[in-house]
Amino acid sequence: MNESTKGSIGRILSDSGFRIKKHLGQNFLTDGNILDKIVKAAGITPETGVIEVGPGLGSLTIPLAAAAKTVLAYEIDAELVPILSETLKKTSNVILLNRDILKADIDLDVAMHLKGCSEVVVVANLPYYITTPILMRFLETSKSVSRLVLMMQEEVAMRVSSEPSTKDYNALTVAIRYRASVKHLFKVPRAVFIPQPNVDSAVVMVSVDPKPKCPAIDEPFFFEMVHRCFSQRRKTIINNLRNTYTEKTREEWDAILRETGIDPGCRAETLNVADFVRLSDRLTVLNVRK
Repeated sequence: MNESTKGSIGRILSDSGFRIKKHLGQNFLTDGNILDKIVKAAGITPETGVIEVGPGLGSLTIPLAAAAKTVLAYEIDAELVPILSETLKKTSNVILLNRDILKADIDLDVAMHLKGCSEVVVVANLPYYITTPILMRFLETSKSVSRLVLMMQEEVAMRVSSEPSTKDYNALTVAIRYRASVKHLFKVPRAVFIPQPNVDSAVVMVSVDPKPKCPAIDEPFFFEMVHRCFSQRRKTIINNLRNTYTEKTREEWDAILRETGIDPGCRAETLNVADFVRLSDRLTVLNVRK
């Protein structure tokens, strides 16, 4: 699947009689140059273990397998498994699991199938409708993954890679930045997919921190509080906090924010991760929960 990836995908679809499932977000990348660019961006070596989510028809799996020690591929669609197995029959270092990544014990699977690899990297063309849950699944449950190179809807890519005081910066950005750094790599036009989606895509690199640079005392509360602070984006942070945690008066909230080094009149989009952690820790110490 190289000189004409688009032609190869077309033949596979025709020969197998496979019907693309829109509800699973199946859009198959057909541009071989972009596939090679993704593999190169991932920095894979012959000792790297790769996790691929949604291998589809194997167009990315094959170049990944050529570069890596082992590829562990999760495919949720049982109808694709025999097609993939046929496509990958000449490839000996791909382990294909018919499994939902959101229900998988990722580190257990890594220990079982990627033992001996120098590092574990996730490389995937993620379905648009489930990009955020998959990304957070890796960040919240896996200690094995060092980085993720992910293709996603361009709008989501802009959000996860945005900086404070920009229109794309939101609670998701903060949640991801709490555990990782993110870099927007390149745009992928909609025309290079079968079927063609309605929007363009982009590839981002998510480099996972072994431990949060600014760990919160109470992480579940930290994430809840961040979402509350962004609940009404145009409101100031003091107003969003007052509307959520009603046991404190405006005067008390003003004092808490100033003690934490935060301007009560600012909006959540202006704060960085360290700001949110300081605020969360202060509220935890004060036992502010409602």
